[in-house]
Amino acid sequence: MAFVTKKDSGVKTVVKGFLTGGTQAAITYPTEYVKTQLQLQSKTNPEYSGIIDCAKKTIDQHGVKGLYRGAGVRIIGAGFQQMCRWGAYTNLTQIFRDEKTGKLSQSMNVICGLGAGICEAVFAVTPVETVKTRVTDDQRRGTGNYKGSADAIVKILRSEGPLGLYRGAFPTILKQGTNQAVRMPLQVAIFGVISFGDESQKQNPLLNGAAGFLAGCGSVLLTQPQDCVKSRMQGEAAKELYSGTLDCATKMLRNEGPAAFFSGAIPRCVQVGMTSGISFALFPVISSWA
Repeated sequence: MAFVTKKDSGVKTVVKGFLTGGTQAAITYPTEYVKTQLQLQSKTNPEYSGIIDCAKKTIDQHGVKGLYRGAGVRIIGAGFQQMCRWGAYTNLTQIFRDEKTGKLSQSMNVICGLGAGICEAVFAVTPVETVKTRVTDDQRRGTGNYKGSADAIVKILRSEGPLGLYRGAFPTILKQGTNQAVRMPLQVAIFGVISFGDESQKQNPLLNGAAGFLAGCGSVLLTQPQDCVKSRMQGEAAKELYSGTLDCATKMLRNEGPAAFFSGAIPRCVQVGMTSGISFALFPVISSWA
């Protein structure tokens, strides 16, 4: 990122990442909830006509708190997610920086972003997304299997073991790896354009946030199909419906057509743009306190 320098490494970046992730997740969770609902519904027999309809029906049936169903695990999980992301990224950049200039090339930036995405997918995103998706899908279906995120974790572990939290792991790793491999260098490139190359603006939270928002939206274009398959694989009925990731993708294509892979793209673009923008704006601010 524009604001990451040769000095940014070690344990401090892990703590900064946790604070950044938890804060942005608390602000943007309703968009995450709506995105997931639109992905889980059938394309041939949809329950919601769009973003507004989904939000309205959720509030009518469950109140405003319905938009925060599964938020607890998401907020804590987002803290761990970005702890892994920023910790991995900033420490990897120290390995791949040019020893003489201290700068990171675009190709090395892509590799560091890929490593950060894989790290967060394995250690945080997959189990967190599984619980969030199960809880929100349970509310959508009205099956009443879970009282909340903590109850879902206990029941999943009891009935399916630890691997139950890792359903959809492959598309999640693919999605997060691609996400960060695209987002990190794209944020740097966009920042360079909107700052007119002014080096003194590298710590500017508004410019970093704006570049992060646009980079987040750009990364959605490449990762929406993986995200849709991931959400289907983590749904309540996934075990009965699909034998694996490839089977899920094949059935989606056969039964619902290519458009199924882009369900929820608009709310996800808004959600990812917001979370990325807030994260890129918050991290340098939090860094200035440490």
